[in-house]
Amino acid sequence: MKGFLRSSTLGFALLAAASLGFGQTNTMPAPAAPVEGSPNPAYAAPPVRSGAPGVISPGTINYMERQVSLDNRPLNAAGSVVLQPGQLLTTANGFAEVLLTPGAFLRVGNDSQVRLITAGLADTKAQLDRGTAMIEVDQLIKGTNLQLVINGATVQLEKKGLYDFDAGEQAVRVLDGKAKVTEAARSKTIGKGDQVLFASTKPLKTSGFDMKALKTQPLYVWSEARSQDESRANVALAQNVAVYGGWYGPGWYWDPYWSFYAYLPGNGFFYSPFGWGFYSPAFIGYYGVPYRYYGHYGTWHGHVGGVNARINGFHGNGIHSVPAHGFHAGGGFHGAGGRR
Repeated sequence: MKGFLRSSTLGFALLAAASLGFGQTNTMPAPAAPVEGSPNPAYAAPPVRSGAPGVISPGTINYMERQVSLDNRPLNAAGSVVLQPGQLLTTANGFAEVLLTPGAFLRVGNDSQVRLITAGLADTKAQLDRGTAMIEVDQLIKGTNLQLVINGATVQLEKKGLYDFDAGEQAVRVLDGKAKVTEAARSKTIGKGDQVLFASTKPLKTSGFDMKALKTQPLYVWSEARSQDESRANVALAQNVAVYGGWYGPGWYWDPYWSFYAYLPGNGFFYSPFGWGFYSPAFIGYYGVPYRYYGHYGTWHGHVGGVNARINGFHGNGIHSVPAHGFHAGGGFHGAGGRR
């Protein structure tokens, strides 16, 4: 059956991927059968649910590494804890990922502290008290209010993109997207490649920054790895829903294999600012699993599965072919919605 993991051709692809050693050591194929003990194969949710799958509380701590605490109490596991307004999430020697509005991830760097001010599916505001944070916005639903407060200024994220915040340097940087920065009664809109430094003599004056140097920072590197893992989980769940059903619309869905929430868009596909693909179950169900992308804009070609499948391993020109490892297309938001 076209595009489904039950295809022997795709099974071969996964074995080939394992032998080549792509990605991280916790790679996972999409499930080829329902998850045991779960009424639906895609969801074996932890206790923290609010409503149907796809509807969870903003502030859910989705992933963490090493020493992370909530109101000075050490956290031992993610996925079942929700950061409530006013509570402090602190990283002593590690990283944490918090889910915001649908399609947006807040990632907290080492020796940092954040809190939620408000938490709603359409209106979420966080505050960076100390250290560094990065927000990846893969989708921003029209009318959604997504903000972060830093050094007394409010940053409204107005487009999908990637945003960097440093409380120590009193800096806001836009790697991709557009944001409106408001301090006191003054506002400034900044775009890709811009930064504002609140400690300068002209706090809302925009300037450039060293993008290459920023991409070597630990939080950026960690965020890029998390975006790739989220893409892998998205593909696995999209296949599972396409095969077994249980679709509740766009939103966060628990992945029992990765043990974190993955994001499933409502239709079509798109790319994260790191270049990793996210697919809807409708797209996967109709076309199968995409396997080839050419050039910076990630043109879609073909599918895995069926008699015309080609298992090409690893290619040049920015092409990744094995779905268990996500899909990469050069960065930026270049994916198309709907069917192609």
